[in-house]
Amino acid sequence: MREQPDGAALLAIARDVLRKELLPLLPKDRAYEALMIANAMSIAEQQLRSGDAAGHAEHEALQRVLQKDGNLATLNRLLAEKIRTGEMDGNADAQQLLWSSVVQRVGESAPRALAAYGIG
Repeated sequence: MREQPDGAALLAIARDVLRKELLPLLPKDRAYEALMIANAMSIAEQQLRSGDAAGHAEHEALQRVLQKDGNLATLNRLLAEKIRTGEMDGNADAQQLLWSSVVQRVGESAPRALAAYGIG
């Protein structure tokens, strides 16, 4: 059994300390970098909390749309190539895959943006 708090909670605590206690002490010209670090910590926390389900779902959807086997990176490259050549034009399954992927990624990096549009 793992100790509590878990990894996601530790990231949240560290991010809060960075933002609330350390960021105000930094020179103004270093604040942007600290905010980028805090945002990266938020994304990592969200990914830890959500697990691998999104990656598995994307992989399965890519295999279904492309009707090929391969790892996630290879299948994403193949999809991009097919989009560039026009082979996916009008393909509703490919469009749904891309939309789902965008929603999932924005949900990790900027969840309030989705809520603002009533998505997710």
